[in-house]
Amino acid sequence: MRVLIPRGGEWGDEVARLVTEAGFEPLILPLVTIEPAEDQEPLQRALAQLAEGRFDWLVLTSRSAVRVLPRVPASVRVAAVGAVTAAALRERGVPVSFVPTRQSAGGLVDEWPARSGSVLWPRALDAKPTVADGLRERGMEVTDVVAYRTVPAFESTAQLAGAVDRTGTIPTVDPERLRDEQLATARDGVDGVLTAVEPAETPIHAVLVTSGSVARQVARLGLRDDVRVIAIGDQTAEDCRRHGLRVAAIAHEPNAPALVAALVAAAR
Repeated sequence: MRVLIPRGGEWGDEVARLVTEAGFEPLILPLVTIEPAEDQEPLQRALAQLAEGRFDWLVLTSRSAVRVLPRVPASVRVAAVGAVTAAALRERGVPVSFVPTRQSAGGLVDEWPARSGSVLWPRALDAKPTVADGLRERGMEVTDVVAYRTVPAFESTAQLAGAVDRTGTIPTVDPERLRDEQLATARDGVDGVLTAVEPAETPIHAVLVTSGSVARQVARLGLRDDVRVIAIGDQTAEDCRRHGLRVAAIAHEPNAPALVAALVAAAR
């Protein structure tokens, strides 16, 4: 059973190790990349205020945002959306004051421990407003700034074909599916339709999806309908379905071991 891991770096390596230990064959093919915010001025201004201790809380909903942080004063309490983000903060020497039991943006808002104060939320460009809107409803003064953006790793068929060829798969085009994708892309205003990927000798049997942005890129690959889609959480599963992917299983916690455990359960 061949498993597509559409994220690279340390995360991809860890998941590939777990997938191998589970008896499956991993294929790491990052479909998205993390880029800095195009306009750095609002972010740098907010981070300078953070370093001065002018916020009561710092909220992180992704480990990608941890990379941009300066020194965090001891007076600022830090909230992380889940265990993975909390671990990334602690690796930077940043103490974490709050992690919700239900590790999601909705869980963070529902379990929020304060009823007043100021919050800085450095977020992804395409982040949903759940955190900002929810905390404002609970009496918090929220400053949200774009810290990074998620962009497609492949914006053309030629780029994707070269990448999948290097991984040992054989890209082919389904003309009918490609035409449908082109029509959908024209409606959505998205550039760069990706060709369908139907490996002839080493097919992909499952794909691990960790975010809405990854779900969108997986959908553009045009994988077969019987490929098992494993989502890292309920919100990601919802994003998968919105992009036309059939979700076979959802991890019970948003981390690599739980994601692979869900894969194993779905494979059975």
